[in-house]
Amino acid sequence: MRIAQFAPIWIPVPPRTYGGTEFVVSELTEGLAARGHEVTLFASGDSTTRARLISPWPAALWRAKLGSPHAVWSLHLDNLLEHQDEFDVIHNHCGFYIYPLAKFIRKPIINTLHRPLAPEDHKVFSRFSESHYVPVSRDQMESVPKLRHARLIYNGIPTERFIFNANPSDYLLWISKIIPSKGVLDAIRVAKLSGKHLKIAGNIVGEENERFFKYEVQPLIDGEQIQFVGEADFEAKVALFRNAKALLCPFTRREPFGLVMTEAMACGTPVIGFGNGAIPEIVEDGVTGFVVDTVEEMAAAVGRLGEIKRAACRQRVEENFSVKRMIDEYEDLCGKLIQSGKV
Repeated sequence: MRIAQFAPIWIPVPPRTYGGTEFVVSELTEGLAARGHEVTLFASGDSTTRARLISPWPAALWRAKLGSPHAVWSLHLDNLLEHQDEFDVIHNHCGFYIYPLAKFIRKPIINTLHRPLAPEDHKVFSRFSESHYVPVSRDQMESVPKLRHARLIYNGIPTERFIFNANPSDYLLWISKIIPSKGVLDAIRVAKLSGKHLKIAGNIVGEENERFFKYEVQPLIDGEQIQFVGEADFEAKVALFRNAKALLCPFTRREPFGLVMTEAMACGTPVIGFGNGAIPEIVEDGVTGFVVDTVEEMAAAVGRLGEIKRAACRQRVEENFSVKRMIDEYEDLCGKLIQSGKV
């Protein structure tokens, strides 16, 4: 099959540090190319792939610091329109950017819903109801019941790259993009209530989030009980996961999937998270971690980590969230759309 992977251009594919969507795009691109498909990746010019790369700009937009970064999206979208006849199917990972172009594209389009959904998204889905959508969790799929063409496909990770560790250190971990809805302040509260050390890893993008970190997060970092280790590349991220006693996910937003949870569990690390969005689907309560409702409950769950078998965390990811399973399902979906001839 001739498959286009249309990725966001804010950060490279694969990501250097944070970037769940871009990590999934990379694994899909490389996996499908390895199976003999003719794959083209539309992404920033500093992306790395064995597939053909078509880029609108030499550097990812968050790093390029352009005066008008959204102008580059016009080039990105035009590249797709210009090359569309070279593909059998187009896989869109950019959400609403591409939806209005669907009427001008003569090939089937798969739209994976990577981000949390808002009421505005629902209006868009109503307008473009004939498109093919892929929710990444049951919770996300149930939140838009009016989607006419939808197929749930969970994200997957290459478990062999996440090294299992049965004997971790005694620290808690929070890792994500540093924004209020990811709950870093609640993670600090949990560490203080439980008396545990906490390591915080993540990147800060945008002036608003820089102010949030400077004025609300940084004053709580003492360098001893609460440590900020900065951005983590892949190797550093895996080391943090595999040596953590638990990953804290006090997310207040309706999480569409939460790739960090599967990455942590693949290393054997339990997850303690609020019961928002897909978290109860990813974390098996009492088996691979705990699903709680409050900061106090999260702190209490830290004291119950001895009940969790780290091998069970690894097993859950291998059985449900492997990259092979994800590629199998997308390969099947692409084939069916091409055979149906439906745009």
